[in-house]
Amino acid sequence: MKTQVRECSVARTLDLVGTKWTLLVVRELLLGSRRFEEIVRFTGGPRDILTDRLRKLEAHGLVTRVQYEERPPRFEYHLTDVGRSLAPIVSTMREFGDRHLAGEGDPPLRLDHSCGSEFHPVLACAACGEVVRRGEVQVADPALG
Repeated sequence: MKTQVRECSVARTLDLVGTKWTLLVVRELLLGSRRFEEIVRFTGGPRDILTDRLRKLEAHGLVTRVQYEERPPRFEYHLTDVGRSLAPIVSTMREFGDRHLAGEGDPPLRLDHSCGSEFHPVLACAACGEVVRRGEVQVADPALG
């Protein structure tokens, strides 16, 4: 019996951003790091790997390079609108890690919402605004189930 691989957007997204260093680069850009040295310092990643990840993100339109110095040429990295759309994924991963994997004490990073409260992401229905709870979403196409 031949195994049928399910083609889906999750797999395509993981092909692009599904490595530790890629997601950590995106995290740093979301947190305001722009320069390569900041990204290296705050991720702890190897320079060659981070360079490769930034080039891949740029090639796929998630990051743009902006020159800030001519001699020698130096660049900052900025997320595009497409790149910024990864924010909910990174926020949800942070929330999971803080809740289930963090050690003793407070989580290492606190985010505050503009309302003044600590930010905790939730998944909500775009149509009705209701928070989605386990068991409330079903596969719409029975052929996919």
